[in-house]
Amino acid sequence: MWTTAQYRTLVRASAWYDLIVTAAFVTPWSFLFLHSLLQGLNLPGEFPPFAPAHVLMANLLGSIVCVWAVLRIRDPQRKFGVYDAAGRALFSTWQLYALAHGATSILWGIVLFEVLWGIAQLLPVRSVPAD
Repeated sequence: MWTTAQYRTLVRASAWYDLIVTAAFVTPWSFLFLHSLLQGLNLPGEFPPFAPAHVLMANLLGSIVCVWAVLRIRDPQRKFGVYDAAGRALFSTWQLYALAHGATSILWGIVLFEVLWGIAQLLPVRSVPAD
């Protein structure tokens, strides 16, 4: 169980994580640089070349996740944490689907963090009585 202050810190920390992990997806140039680095790791699973439409989807994802992260950094409300947990459930579901269909194994680490942040943000928050 979290106190309100602890929960706000949790929401803000998860937002910083998202911002750091997703920032490279915001522009075509930063994404293509990240993509080439990841391809160079030769990890198990498929990591194919991206067509312009794929890069666009990555940039749209990166843009909205970064905006959502900045909102939670600036205003880490309980309801934002709950919505974020729901988003993480969706993200981890589709990441597991991709893994089941041969996506790169680097997704396992990302899925782990998605699930952990999601569970943490769904834990109850203790109400502190007003003085």
